Amino acid sequence: MIMNCRQTLAAAVLLLLCMSAAGYPLDGLEESGIRRLEGFQIAEVTPGAVRLRPGQLWTVEDIRLRLLNYTGPDFDAIPEDPELSAFLQEMLSQRDPSYAMVLVDLSDPASIRWAGLRPDLKQNAGSVGKLLCMAGLFNELARAFPDVEDRARVLRESVSPAGTWLSNEIHIVPKWDADLQRNLYSVINQDDSFRLSEWLDHAISASANGAGAIIWREAMLIRHFGNEYPKSFEESERFFKETPKSQLAALALAVVTEPLQDAGIDTSNLQQGSFWTSLSKQKIPGTLSFATPRELTRFVFRMEQGRLVDPWSSLQMKKFMYMTKRRYRYAYAAELNQEAVYFKSGSLYSCKPEEGFRCDKYMGNVRNMMNSVALVEGKTADSPAYIAVLMSNVLRFNSAWDHARIGAAVHETMRTHQVQALRESATAAEMKEAGKSE
Repeated sequence: MIMNCRQTLAAAVLLLLCMSAAGYPLDGLEESGIRRLEGFQIAEVTPGAVRLRPGQLWTVEDIRLRLLNYTGPDFDAIPEDPELSAFLQEMLSQRDPSYAMVLVDLSDPASIRWAGLRPDLKQNAGSVGKLLCMAGLFNELARAFPDVEDRARVLRESVSPAGTWLSNEIHIVPKWDADLQRNLYSVINQDDSFRLSEWLDHAISASANGAGAIIWREAMLIRHFGNEYPKSFEESERFFKETPKSQLAALALAVVTEPLQDAGIDTSNLQQGSFWTSLSKQKIPGTLSFATPRELTRFVFRMEQGRLVDPWSSLQMKKFMYMTKRRYRYAYAAELNQEAVYFKSGSLYSCKPEEGFRCDKYMGNVRNMMNSVALVEGKTADSPAYIAVLMSNVLRFNSAWDHARIGAAVHETMRTHQVQALRESATAAEMKEAGKSE
């Protein structure tokens, strides 16, 4: 049995908990070593606790690569579907001109449909770029450890401290407390240590910038030490201290770029150029970061093909993207409650003084980029499966609710094969919940 049933709950609750296989996916605790999953398992059977949505309760066995045997052309080598194209044009025509989107219908792999509106708009993807760091980590694991069992072991058992790579962290993460038998939530600090899989989980699920820096750091260390990884923290730090910064910069970029190039992704339109915290940027000089909806879509398409590094790595990346915590922004839409959503969101905003304007989170008046990458699929034979990538830069306005309503309209259109209109009205509570982010 995968689950750990040490918790001192009533016998009936214990039995229910141990029979439940619910979300990394939750029943992936033994496979992944991500300890916060135990706290999420307990919450699912604790009276009064907030329950996950049905689409968040898939098991490890439920998650598969839909295009593993696909041998057809790239989505954008197929002529755009006129109905999907008209839908995107109509849906976004009355919105800010910064909106750009690509939609790919994977429901029938033998007849893939796609459409794009400004698919080659290029802007900083924000935390979506952590997906590239994840791909870099899995690529280095594959290079150093050809046997997937060795890779899984390193992810599950290797422990790394944060050290002086973290600064000004704002994202809280779940930290499993075995004595209290629950997760405690706080920001990551420099004294924290986590398993490699947990660092990856914190980077993708909680979008912690410090965790994003650590998984990139560890990918570089695996490239350097090979199958002798992991080394002591002191030896690892000595490598960064003694290696010229120009070499470190080149290595960092190679680590996150090479797996994309190997997968046939255009890295002139998709790049993560700089680290995620001010202290890590001091250690590793960076360059520009950018993305387009088209190439972010291709990233997910390649994952579904099993071509991001290899099939095992692609499947693991999909599991790390599986959303098993509160949904927000594009994924917040109630219409997605029954569906599995694999998701990453990212934002970047900045402000300048402006009369009558108060700067707030995700409401920048200089730049206000918000990006959503989603893969949506259901369990039933008639459930749609599709990739949706949405990017925007609407100044002075938190676009989270708009992203959620666009997600709802897309899903209902894909599900019913009839164009759905956007619902504009929202309660204050709805807008607040959609706007919360990790």
